[in-house]
Amino acid sequence: MPTFDIVSEVDMVEIRNATENTQRELTTRFDFRGVAASVELKDEIVTLAAESDFQCQQLMDMFSKNLVKRNVDPYVVDVDEEALHIGKTFSLKVRFKQGIDQPMAKKIIKLLKDSKMKVQASIQGDKIRVSGKKRDDLQQAIALVKGAELGQPFQYENFRD
Repeated sequence: MPTFDIVSEVDMVEIRNATENTQRELTTRFDFRGVAASVELKDEIVTLAAESDFQCQQLMDMFSKNLVKRNVDPYVVDVDEEALHIGKTFSLKVRFKQGIDQPMAKKIIKLLKDSKMKVQASIQGDKIRVSGKKRDDLQQAIALVKGAELGQPFQYENFRD
């Protein structure tokens, strides 16, 4: 019986590359000359720090442009609402959504069941296993999930016949 897994993962190598590119761009930007600003990646959290709230937003714009250049979907980014002010610096924490949480998994399974396709879906931790009798049914299921605007990017892996 053919199966595949629906997962939602972020390539941390691309995140690191985007962080390093932003740090490099920071050293060449005229509006950041003489300003204590930094971009750090630690434990899958990127910290953007600058001397003012406006500069933090500028850093976030630079970082998001570099993420797009590195083909990281903007839906996975979870940014703090407001910059944290400690002493002389403002800092923003940027987190990345990894895995499929329970409500999203239930939404995907409901979407597949409501479509009346001949596939079965089951939640397995932070991924969803979809199985069906025919390969064509699984390809239709992939197209259905891709077409639905669920607010999170998905990857399809472990396709077995």
